[in-house]
Amino acid sequence: MAPAQADAGPVLDRSGDVPLHAQMAAQLRGAILDGRAPAGTALPSEAALCERYGVARSVVRQALASLAAEGLIQRETGRPAVVAVPQQHRRLVQRSTGFHQQLAQSGVALATRVLGLEPADAPAEVAAFFGTGQLLRLERLRHVDGTPLAYVRTWLPAARLPGLSAAQLENASLHAVLQQRYGLQPHSGRNRIRAVAADRTQAGLLDAKPGSPLLMLEGQGLDQHGRPMEWFTTWHRGDQLVFDVDVNDTHESVQPRLRDEPVVPEPGQAAAASGNGEDPLARAQALVQALSAELERLRAAR
Repeated sequence: MAPAQADAGPVLDRSGDVPLHAQMAAQLRGAILDGRAPAGTALPSEAALCERYGVARSVVRQALASLAAEGLIQRETGRPAVVAVPQQHRRLVQRSTGFHQQLAQSGVALATRVLGLEPADAPAEVAAFFGTGQLLRLERLRHVDGTPLAYVRTWLPAARLPGLSAAQLENASLHAVLQQRYGLQPHSGRNRIRAVAADRTQAGLLDAKPGSPLLMLEGQGLDQHGRPMEWFTTWHRGDQLVFDVDVNDTHESVQPRLRDEPVVPEPGQAAAASGNGEDPLARAQALVQALSAELERLRAAR
């Protein structure tokens, strides 16, 4: 593969206002983020970068060190730096913790764009869950560093949320808004995960190809009083998210996460066999294998 080109005839401002290494890093960063240097592309050697930018090797090394610290490149002694594969994010699929809060706790800024919030006719099973057809349909698109990560459709009970507006939910946590404005807290529920093929709408929103594999998380949540609070379906880009499965002696917890983040077990969690004679680890492994097999099937069918 040909080395990446930062900018044709790069020019650095030598007035001293901005350090040369910072300017050089900015130009290389731009080439990576706008796709001119895709993942796996080798950057020019240190000697070639010195010649191209007219700087000392120490400046080049400072610039590359900055990019490596940001996770944009990978460096090995004696080899040119290589553009890194974009970092994948993790999400803990738990009944009471939202995606926004989980990523915020790991230091990742999740941007949310509200696509729509309006009364709508819900599918029969959704209306049956809430016990009413008076529902709001909320649609959102969630990004990390400008990359679309998930498309979310959520059904909410209209009568319990007077005055809820799209503006309140822009770049915000739905659960935080519900708690602060309406005193509603997610308490319990049930989630399920499936591998699905992206339709044209989902593909367009998530910058993916139609038919590409998505990880779909669907859940029904109850509030602290045991009343129906939300029914949501989230379509995640399969190349951006990893699902972990934590097991202990009472239950399994499926946890989606960005691939390169460390796995941090919840307090008191440990892998152990359940007391009812079944092996929770085997069940968890079977779930992971089933999801992996379905993703491979979808990829092969594209």
